[in-house]
Amino acid sequence: MGYQAINFVEKLSKFSGHWSPKVIGEMNDYQFKLAKIIGDFVWHDHPDTDEVFIVLEGEMFIDFRDGRVKISQGEMFIVPRGVEHKPFADKECHVMLVEPRGIVNTGKTESHLRAPNDVWI
Repeated sequence: MGYQAINFVEKLSKFSGHWSPKVIGEMNDYQFKLAKIIGDFVWHDHPDTDEVFIVLEGEMFIDFRDGRVKISQGEMFIVPRGVEHKPFADKECHVMLVEPRGIVNTGKTESHLRAPNDVWI
């Protein structure tokens, strides 16, 4: 069996679309996903799971109904389950998401930004 590290830069170079997370690994029932984001996403929540945003490059914000958080390169933020939120980035930002397998990026919110699940790169 060969051992090989997963290189974020190499994986990010394989796609250009925004708001469409790509799976790069799994641990137990959790998936590690990379996404490129810019502009506004949609208001949504995930009633059954927390969601982790880890900023690899750039900066992003997450609006909440009662406030906002800024997440810069090298930082992470955990959105608690069931909390309505709207991520956005003024400039392209590269993010890693960690969430259970099968989580839909827009939650139950119907949107043209809903991405297919379990797309591996």
